[in-house]
Amino acid sequence: MKQILELFFIGFLLFLSPANADQNRGAEKMELYGGKNGKVHFPHHRHQTVLNDCSKCHSTFPQRSGSIESMKTEGKLKKKAVMNAVCIQCHRAEKNAGRPSGPVKCSECHIK
Repeated sequence: MKQILELFFIGFLLFLSPANADQNRGAEKMELYGGKNGKVHFPHHRHQTVLNDCSKCHSTFPQRSGSIESMKTEGKLKKKAVMNAVCIQCHRAEKNAGRPSGPVKCSECHIK
């Protein structure tokens, strides 16, 4: 019985290890659909490192590929809602606080 508990504990520690944490971080970089303005290259891991809180973005949309576009199609998310309410708002707040920030102009993210 003691050996089983020890194996369980070791397995649990491996589950919590940093290597396993990286497995659940999603893609390092993503290419998001950007409508008529062109695709958006999104540095996902950079945002995770800086924000350290997935809910800042994912409280608006689920953590699955294509979720933003699906929500727009279903009428659950308005066009530009993520960009205006999440991205630009956060980038401006960081800039106003004197910290490095991301772009705030459409052409700085969208690539035709």
